[in-house]
Amino acid sequence: MNKDIDSLVLICNSLHKSYVSADTLLPILQGINLEVGLGETVSIVGSSGSGKSTLLHVLAGLDRPTSGEIILDGHVLSGLNDDQVCALRNKKLGFIYQFHHLLPEFTAYENVVMPLLIGGNVSPGNKDFARHILERLGLAKRLLHYPAQLSGGERQRVAIARAVINNPKLIFADEPTGNLDNHTGSQVLEIFFELQKELKTSLVIVTHDPAIAALTKYRYRLKEGSLYSE
Repeated sequence: MNKDIDSLVLICNSLHKSYVSADTLLPILQGINLEVGLGETVSIVGSSGSGKSTLLHVLAGLDRPTSGEIILDGHVLSGLNDDQVCALRNKKLGFIYQFHHLLPEFTAYENVVMPLLIGGNVSPGNKDFARHILERLGLAKRLLHYPAQLSGGERQRVAIARAVINNPKLIFADEPTGNLDNHTGSQVLEIFFELQKELKTSLVIVTHDPAIAALTKYRYRLKEGSLYSE
């Protein structure tokens, strides 16, 4: 993309990731290069098994690359230990997955403030922001409901609120509506992209659906371990 480096939230240079299975080296990612600017939306499309989730996990520091460099908001991940990467993720990143991964023993509101508790960043202002985000997502009457008491679309909206509660620089979304019907998925995506624009948060979304990819400014295809601009 050749963007101003000061405007970049994520830089990925020559990223490789391989796994060993039965004494055989399996290359998954081969020389990935990617830049994501402030407030930009990026989609990565690929078929099942193409390595989309692996790429997302490596970019987010959930897994280490075999080789290559990842710079997140000015921090070189290879220069950080696991605890430092975790702290950086909590402060700078938000995550939305196909399955909401809400904690069943906690209410919708408690699930949203969980990242604040983990990061030691609970304050009256942040608690108010949690309520505001849930209300913004149409969940004003669901704050004290547990995940089992919510519909699929409501649970995913709680997951979105949790992803943005720390006002992250970047959100990673892995097939965020893949577990929802088309109508509910469209509603969730519409609300999510409105919220992303309001908060000016960067977004990297991986999906198999070209219609979802069309909602982003930059679009890529992951094929045979390489990333191609579309």
